Amino acid sequence: MNAKRTSQITAITGLLLASALGLHLAGLHEWRQVILIASTVIAGIPIMFKAVKALRMKAFSIELLVTIAVIGALFIGEYIESAAVTFLFLFGAFLEARTLEKTRSSLKALVDMAPLEATVIRNGETMTIGVDDIKEGDRVIIRSGEKVAVDGHIISGRANLNEAAITGESVPASKTVDDLVFSGTIVDNGFIEVIADRVGDDTTFARIIELVEEAQESQSKTQKFLDRFANIYTPSIVVLSILVYIFTRNIEMTLTFLVIACPGALVISAPVSFVAGIGNGARNGVLVKGGDIMEKLARIDTVVFDKTGTLTRGRPEVTDIHPFLGNEEELLRLVAEAEMISEHHLGQTIVNEAKKRRIPLVNQPDEAEVVKGNGIGALVEGKRLVVGNRKLMASEGIRIEKTVEDYAVSREKAGNTAIFASIDGQLAGVISIADRIRPEAKSALQQLRTKGVKRMIMLTGDNSHTAELVANQLGLDEAYAELLPEDKVAMIEKLKEAGHHVAMAGDGINDAPAIAMADIGLAMGKSGTDVSMETADVVLMADRLDQFAHAYSLAKATVRNMKQNTFFAVGTVVLLLIGVLLGKVFLASGMLIHELSVLIVILNATRLIRYTGRKKANKKVGLTPITE
Repeated sequence: MNAKRTSQITAITGLLLASALGLHLAGLHEWRQVILIASTVIAGIPIMFKAVKALRMKAFSIELLVTIAVIGALFIGEYIESAAVTFLFLFGAFLEARTLEKTRSSLKALVDMAPLEATVIRNGETMTIGVDDIKEGDRVIIRSGEKVAVDGHIISGRANLNEAAITGESVPASKTVDDLVFSGTIVDNGFIEVIADRVGDDTTFARIIELVEEAQESQSKTQKFLDRFANIYTPSIVVLSILVYIFTRNIEMTLTFLVIACPGALVISAPVSFVAGIGNGARNGVLVKGGDIMEKLARIDTVVFDKTGTLTRGRPEVTDIHPFLGNEEELLRLVAEAEMISEHHLGQTIVNEAKKRRIPLVNQPDEAEVVKGNGIGALVEGKRLVVGNRKLMASEGIRIEKTVEDYAVSREKAGNTAIFASIDGQLAGVISIADRIRPEAKSALQQLRTKGVKRMIMLTGDNSHTAELVANQLGLDEAYAELLPEDKVAMIEKLKEAGHHVAMAGDGINDAPAIAMADIGLAMGKSGTDVSMETADVVLMADRLDQFAHAYSLAKATVRNMKQNTFFAVGTVVLLLIGVLLGKVFLASGMLIHELSVLIVILNATRLIRYTGRKKANKKVGLTPITE
């Protein structure tokens, strides 16, 4: 029975009860009884149907207890009690549905923000079409006030975009040529023309909605336990009710015991908390993929961070090119052409530097091979290029002279990553690249410590000098450098074996195995790769570490809220049952208190929708460079 049908039947039975009250005051007792019976039947039939349906599925539902109690009340002539119980049960279900709908408001708000149509240019003609008709490669025009309908890159124009639907950040982001835009964002002012890279269900926005829907439907361990408990609890209550009747011979007390013992508030105590918590996360740009993940996140005591793109901004820049063979521009061109096949931040930085200098990159690399964690090898113009770190040079038998090593170390001590490049087995040069620490990183890490994280570790494939510099600036407990992906996985395993609850935060393909191995995997959404986002349990859509601090704080608040609800639900039932056995609580009044306890549990959970945790400072923080 849907919410609309429930509300209609509730309204009808409410009017009938009001009519019965009027007839009672008028002294028309026989008509009052008829109205009460009619009200009971109208409200009781849908309850009974749900009970029968559950029995067919071999489940003992709350509706079964109510149905037995109502039939018993009718049998002994307690028509006021039967009518009141059915009305209160339906009214409680109606309030529960309405309040639960509110807890899902974050998801509904997201769905409402989905664009419906877009303006595209095809064959020189401008036309407005539905979003489902957009194809990859279409040229899409977005003007002020319009929603972006695709994921793509800007080919002309400039605009300020509100990306709150994706990142949770309300401050508009300035976008221009070559910048990425995402479906669901809104052009505050400006005009842009975008090439559609992803459309329909493949867009980031569509994936967010899908992930949140799946997360809100998924069950935590606590929820699964409560569901199993309810299946055992309900038939047990029927047996206990029979025992109560055997010992008391009081049919009204027995029926009251049967109804009051319904575990309604207990069964929903966990789901409503997790739905509200996941909704809060979605509204703040944090995707938590289920109640089970929320429970695990709340238990985290150790956090492991990747460096590039996680603790740092992931927007490194070339700070120096030092050639040993040929000239600087030629070295940059060859290395950039080799790196065109790489998805790694550092490789793309070199490609972007060549583009910035307007160096034409026309040769596609041949026999290209990515050596994860070390670099790449490729044939460019018939020349064998090897680009990467010291380990890669050593494995290729390329000797690094002392003067070159001294130069590379000096760059690393200044906070750079030194990239070695060789051509046909000879060391050709060193390219220095530097990144910047995220401006919110230090305060976010402090918040994590305040909330209960005991240990913070950085694992990176970068050199030890840069790793030490970053670790010292951020106050990390430990830092391990020059690691391969398998080394990161081994470290996570070691921490878990030592009894730690470990979260791993990263953003690249190299991080995906470690993210999967950790108790909780976190991925940076905007800069992260599809692999890391799919592997992760939590996705930070704005690429901000303070979102991680919020997610951790929210997880603890959600689990705390769930425990409050469970304690309150159990306590209410226990007190009511004691009242029944002492003859102080009766069928209609007990049902009213029972339904109020359900409503209180739901209202307590909805507080999570507005949960903010610790207030964030809005003042701008200057970027902290790794470079001197």
